[in-house]
Amino acid sequence: MNPDLTSLTLEQKAALLSGRDFWSTKEIPEAGIPSIVLTDGPHGIRRQTGGSDHLGINAAEPSTCFPPAVAVGSSWDPEIARQVGAAVGREALAFGVSVVLGPGVNIKRSPLCGRNFEYYSEDPLLSGVLGAAHVAAMQEVGPGASVKHFAANNQEHERMRISSDVDERTLREIYLPAFERVVTEAQPATVMASYNKINGVYASQNPWLLTDVLRTEWGFAGAVVSDWGAVSDRVAAVAAGMDLEMPGSGGSTDQQIVDAVRSGRLDESVLDEAVRRVVQLARLPHTASGELDVEGHHALARTLAADSIVLLKNEQATLPLGAPSRIAVVGAFAVEPRFQGGGSSHINATRTDAALDSIREHAGARGIGVEYAPGFVLADAEGAEQHRREAVSVASGAGVAIVFAGLSDREESEGFDRTTLSLPGAQIAVIREVAAVAERTVVVLSNGGVVSLEGWHDEVDAIVEGWLLGQAGGSAIADVLFGVVNPSGHLAETIPLRLQDNPSWNNFPGEQGHVRYGEGVMVGYRHYETAAQPVRYPFGYGLSYTTFETGDLRVETTGSDTAAVTVTVTNTGAVAGKHVVQLYVSTTAGPVRRAARELRAFTKVRLEPGESRTVEFALDRRAFAYWDIESAGWVVPAGDYAIQIGEDVSRIVAEQTITLAGDIRVRPLTLESAVGEWFAHPVVGPVLMQGLSAGMTDEQRKHSEKNPDELKMVESMPMRQFLAFTGGAFPPEALEQLMQLSRASAVAV
Repeated sequence: MNPDLTSLTLEQKAALLSGRDFWSTKEIPEAGIPSIVLTDGPHGIRRQTGGSDHLGINAAEPSTCFPPAVAVGSSWDPEIARQVGAAVGREALAFGVSVVLGPGVNIKRSPLCGRNFEYYSEDPLLSGVLGAAHVAAMQEVGPGASVKHFAANNQEHERMRISSDVDERTLREIYLPAFERVVTEAQPATVMASYNKINGVYASQNPWLLTDVLRTEWGFAGAVVSDWGAVSDRVAAVAAGMDLEMPGSGGSTDQQIVDAVRSGRLDESVLDEAVRRVVQLARLPHTASGELDVEGHHALARTLAADSIVLLKNEQATLPLGAPSRIAVVGAFAVEPRFQGGGSSHINATRTDAALDSIREHAGARGIGVEYAPGFVLADAEGAEQHRREAVSVASGAGVAIVFAGLSDREESEGFDRTTLSLPGAQIAVIREVAAVAERTVVVLSNGGVVSLEGWHDEVDAIVEGWLLGQAGGSAIADVLFGVVNPSGHLAETIPLRLQDNPSWNNFPGEQGHVRYGEGVMVGYRHYETAAQPVRYPFGYGLSYTTFETGDLRVETTGSDTAAVTVTVTNTGAVAGKHVVQLYVSTTAGPVRRAARELRAFTKVRLEPGESRTVEFALDRRAFAYWDIESAGWVVPAGDYAIQIGEDVSRIVAEQTITLAGDIRVRPLTLESAVGEWFAHPVVGPVLMQGLSAGMTDEQRKHSEKNPDELKMVESMPMRQFLAFTGGAFPPEALEQLMQLSRASAVAV
C-alpha cells in the first residue's frame, strides 16, 4: 500500500492526526488510506464492539487473559514475555486489531501505585528486557505495539495533571532506560505519551522527551500516540512530536491544527511528518484473519503462569504437598479467582480456572480429601466472625490448610493508588486463627502489588506469591502446590517490612500538583541495599524445590569500559528446576553517589538434577556508566568494579573485581572552577603545586607538609573567590596561562 499524501488537503492531513472514534483512526479511501483499530492490551485483547470506554466498564469480546506484567516480571524470563506477546498478537489478528496498547514498562517507584499490576519491575533492566521481548514477538506475528506510558508515569493519583518533578540523571538511569531498550531493540510501531507532566510540561507536548530523546537520540521512527484524553494543547503536541490524538475529538482539534498552519504558528512540514508516521501504521494488518485458539491459549496461559509464581517461604519442606491426611482450603479467592487488574486492561476471559477445582483434581488423584470454607467473603463484611469460625472448624486437624488471601478490585485498580500495604483485617484474622489449629499452613497470595506479610508471616509454614496470574492462574497454583511444576519465579520488586521504609514514602503521591522524586536514583532495592535497610524479602528472591550452586566465576576486561563474564551453575538437588542467574555491578568510582549494586545482566536456565551449565554475559559500557549531568552523557569513571553473582540482590555468592580505564575526562579550567578542580587537573595541578611550593617560605613549607589536609577547607571554593585570600600568590597572567594550558589538554568524554 502506497497512499498518495501529496493529494491530501490541509484539512485532510489534520484530520488524520486524531481518531475517528474511540478505538479507530480515520480513513481516506480516495488516497488509499484505510482506518485501523487500536485497542487495549497488554496481556489480552479488550475488543469492544458496543459501548466504548477506557476504564474496563463496558463489555468486550471474549479473549484469553494471559498473565499480566506483574507475573511476567517475576518470571525473569524473556521467553515468557515473548510467548505472551506472540499469543496476544495472534488474538489481535483474529479480532482485526492493528495496534495493541502495551506493554507498560513504567518503574514501580512505590508499591502503592494502583497500576503496578500492569508494570514489570522496580528495575529498568528487567523491565526493558521483558518489554522488548514482548514487543518483538508480537510484531513478528503482525500487529504493532504501543509501549507505554512515556514517561515517569508512576502513580494514579492526579495522573492527568500531576507534574513528575525529577532530575535528569534519575530520568536517564531509572525511568527512561526500559523505554530506550524497547525502542532501540524492538522498534515498536508506536509509543504512547502519558497523561502526566514532566518537570511542568505535559508529556504529550514535551519536545525534549518526544523529539530530542525519543526520535533524535534513540532513532524512533514510529508514531507517538496519546494516552486516551492526554492532549491538552493539540498544536503544541504536534510541534513537540506527538502524532495521533486518541480518541477522536469530533474535529475540533483538527481545526486547531489547520488554523495554526495557516497562521504560521505551525510549520506544515512538521504536520506532514506527523501524517507520514500515522499513515505508515496502515501498513499493519487491519483485517481479521485466523481464529481464536481458545483451548490452546488457555493451556499456554497455564504454563506461563506457573513459571511466574514465587515461593517465598517453605519451612519443613511443607511444599510440594505430599500425602497429608486432609487438605483444608480457606478463602474466597480459591473459588472467585482474582487473576487480573481493574481498568483499561480488564479482559473478558474465555474461561477461568478456580484453584479449589484444580486442588480437588490433584488431591483426588492421590486419594486426599479436601474441605473448603470461605473464611471471608469479598462483598460481605457483616458475616466475618461466622466465616472465620467455619474456617477454623475446617482447618482443625487438617494435615495442611491452604489459605487464599489477597486484594480485590476494590483495594487496587487503575485510577487510584492504595493507601496501605496491609491485607484486609478479616483476612489477617483468618490466617492467624487457621495457622493456630492446622498442622501446617500455606498462604497463597493474589495481588497486583506488594502486600505486607507482617503480623502473620512467622505463624505460617509456607507462602506462595501468586500475584495476578491470568485466567488459568488457579490451575497453575495447584500445579506448583503439588509439585507438578517446580516454582522458579523471583521477586521483581522488594517486599519491605514497613511502607515507611520505601524510599518514595516521604514524597508519594505529591501535593499541590507536583510529586517530587526526591529519592533520585535510589529506587527500590537500590535504596534498601545502599542504606542497609532490612526488608522482608529482597529483590530477586525466590525459592525452589531443588537447590543450585554457583561457581567458577571468571571476568575479563574486553576494553577500557567493557567486560566478559562466565559463571557455572549446577542443580545440586533431586528434581529438575529453573534458576535465575543474577549479575550485579558494584562500584564507588566517579564523582556521583552510586547504589550499593545494580542489576546489569540476568538469564534463566533449566537444569536437570546434577546438570551444570556455564552461562556467558557480555557487559557493555552502560553496565558501568552513570549519567553525567555536566557533560550530558554516559560516563564510565576509571576505577574498580565488583562483578557479583547473587541468589538475590542481598545474597552475593560469587564476586570478582576488575579495574577499568574508563573515560578520560579532562576539562578546561575557568576562574569559576573549584580550587579542588584546579589542583586535581592532571596537567595544571602539578604546575600549580610547584608554583605554590616555590613561593612558600621554609616555615610555610614545613607547615604544609605537616598539614596536608588544609587544602580541603577551600576545595569547593571557586578560584575567583579563592584569589582574594592568597595575597597575590597567583598573578592573573599566570592563571591565564594555566587556563590556556588546560584548554589545550582538554579531552572530551
